[in-house]
Amino acid sequence: MSTNKTQPTDQSPEAFIAGVEPTRRREDGLRLLAFFQEVSGFAPVMWGPSMIGYGRYHYVYDSGREGDYLATGFSPRKAALSVYIMPGYQNYDAILGRLGKHKLGRSCLYINKLDDIDMDVLAELIRTGLKDLDARWRVHPA
Repeated sequence: MSTNKTQPTDQSPEAFIAGVEPTRRREDGLRLLAFFQEVSGFAPVMWGPSMIGYGRYHYVYDSGREGDYLATGFSPRKAALSVYIMPGYQNYDAILGRLGKHKLGRSCLYINKLDDIDMDVLAELIRTGLKDLDARWRVHPA
């Protein structure tokens, strides 16, 4: 069985964000670092070289593949802030309609800058995503 390429690391999330460019992305990353911890109740952990995760879950697919992954988190990427809500956004249209300017991927939300969105709605989305994930696969502290 193969393992996930993205694994938790010992890298400091604060040190990672300190090196993020441009400055605006770094500032938004610092805001999200504290925001996700407050909303999720989990401490931040680096997953791979650029993802900051909060909580983890163990999944087992029908195919038999299984592994551990971050429960929620973000990455301050150059093109946009990537926000990770597992298992995806397919059932969150009502919340997303109130969020503000964003784009969607499968389990990823892309935000250009935090000023474009309603942070209270983002908090609701994170809590809802964690609750839905925990109903399927138990969410634990990382």
